[in-house]
Amino acid sequence: MKSLLTALKDGRLVELPDSDKEHSLRYLAHLIEGIPELGGHLQVDEDVLIREREGNTGIGLGVACPHTRVAGAGELWCAVGWSPAGIDYGSPDNQKVHLVVMYYVPDPQKAAYLKEVSALVSAIKKEEGIQAISGAEDIADVRNRLLDWVSTAIEAGMPEARARMVRLEARQAAAGFAPAGLQIVPVLIVSQPGQPPIVLSPNSDLSSALENDVGISPLLKRQSSFERLGYWFVYRSTMIYDPQRPLYDYLAVKVG
Repeated sequence: MKSLLTALKDGRLVELPDSDKEHSLRYLAHLIEGIPELGGHLQVDEDVLIREREGNTGIGLGVACPHTRVAGAGELWCAVGWSPAGIDYGSPDNQKVHLVVMYYVPDPQKAAYLKEVSALVSAIKKEEGIQAISGAEDIADVRNRLLDWVSTAIEAGMPEARARMVRLEARQAAAGFAPAGLQIVPVLIVSQPGQPPIVLSPNSDLSSALENDVGISPLLKRQSSFERLGYWFVYRSTMIYDPQRPLYDYLAVKVG
């Protein structure tokens, strides 16, 4: 889910200006064309539309994943569009599409593209559908929901060995290493009425910053995901040992 996480981090999640399919695809294509690392002079929109005419990219569940493929090396990139009203997309299940994730796929990234789409679908199915996106109040809510799905996909990618891998990533991050891919740091936050939170994490900088951040208390109460120090703090669960001091379980995720 690295390219989706990067898109959220870089601001390539937008509310689509209308519910017309072609207009929406062109809008997202222009976002991809504007990615600085791609160097400009791209014509993503025409290629995406040609591929769409050859085969509908609606995958059901209210989601579509159009793409453009290019020769040569490069990274996998994406842009994400949210349609509150839904787009008549012609998907196999005839559902309106509320989430369009458009990908820029260099030849060596075909497997990564298919893996990411599969992980996205699995996360949506685990949430029992896209109602959280189709009924979202605003783009910020959509962003938080997508971050939750990224968290779900990350966990699904490390089944029985998840805890061991998380500890390994946490030790690497705390030691100052920058492993390829994602850095994942477990974070536990104890909320206290009228007092700063207590933060438990292998990364002392994260712990200190959060304990001195007066803005996180409302986010904790809403069980929201949020960004601090270049990390996405993805909400996982709340444990109630003391009703006055709930314990919030987060994963701090950062692109390496």
